[in-house]
Amino acid sequence: MSRATIRSAAVGAEATLRDVLLVVTDERCADHLAGSFHPERPERLRAAIEGVAQSGVADGVETIVPKQASDIDLARVHTAELITRIRSIGARGGGRLDPDTVMNDASLDAALLAAGSALTATEELISRPELTNAYCVVRPPGHHATEGQSMGFCLFNSVAIAAAARVAAGERVAIVDIDAHHGNGTQDIFYADSNVLFASIHQSPLYPGTGAVTERGAEEAFGTTINLPLPPGATGDVARAAIDDVIAPAVDEFAPDWIFVSAGYDGHRSDPITDLGYTSADLADLVASVRDLAPARRTVVLLEGGYDLDAVRDCSAAVTAELLGERHRPESPTSGGPGREVVAEARRLHRGAE
Repeated sequence: MSRATIRSAAVGAEATLRDVLLVVTDERCADHLAGSFHPERPERLRAAIEGVAQSGVADGVETIVPKQASDIDLARVHTAELITRIRSIGARGGGRLDPDTVMNDASLDAALLAAGSALTATEELISRPELTNAYCVVRPPGHHATEGQSMGFCLFNSVAIAAAARVAAGERVAIVDIDAHHGNGTQDIFYADSNVLFASIHQSPLYPGTGAVTERGAEEAFGTTINLPLPPGATGDVARAAIDDVIAPAVDEFAPDWIFVSAGYDGHRSDPITDLGYTSADLADLVASVRDLAPARRTVVLLEGGYDLDAVRDCSAAVTAELLGERHRPESPTSGGPGREVVAEARRLHRGAE
């Protein structure tokens, strides 16, 4: 019996004990403004929170506010120069970090809260056995921010900051990124770190242009980076095969203490800036598949992208229900799209001939 099977059985056996989902969010994250008509807008946060309320399991949700990440937390993954720059621009009332990434006078607080959300979630899950998994509904997103550069709407890399804190505590972490855009920042930060497995299912070609199937890690961490760059129009069945055939066996062998999910909802077929073909049911299925690989009460999901408000609401609702072991499906799953050859190639690279 595989570790994944054992863990899944344990999850089922403990279902009666796991009846509270922790949602970490703060309305101050809506005060960050990236500019007029910018797709990364405050309404995204509100839509995701509305989804939690509409999930059908809201009575099983406990909501708390995050602590702000400290400079010590940030410095585990970011350079002192980047931290100083962001703090300086914030103190001046805002400014531009890159062509797509802009701060106003509230952005620093929002970014520190977002960066602290998964730190807060892990601390709560460790100390409170009545909690099931955690869902961090925050913005700005984080997975494009590299060690020394804010980019792609992202100031600090929230999921990387939380993962690095667990590594510093002597644990191993798997990060699964299901955003339509490749999480280049998260990959870069952990590319040579054998304590973190990073796996991404994303659209290609698409910003930022990274995430080829041949990008597999460096030095002793070779093989702990997994990329599945799917073509435009890929549907949920292809993404699910990516998890079942490639990511799940790798996670099972890696045996992490925690799994973090960078949950971008921009893979939804209604998203205005991407071209994947998922529905909210597909995205919930992906989160559920990843959750089933984790030790009990050790899955933290973070909101990343997603720019169609109705899609964000529906995805958030479906994911919230799944994290409590329930089903809420505003839409049907999809199938029949392209990309199976990418899954086959990744399987060949990471699993070899079987």
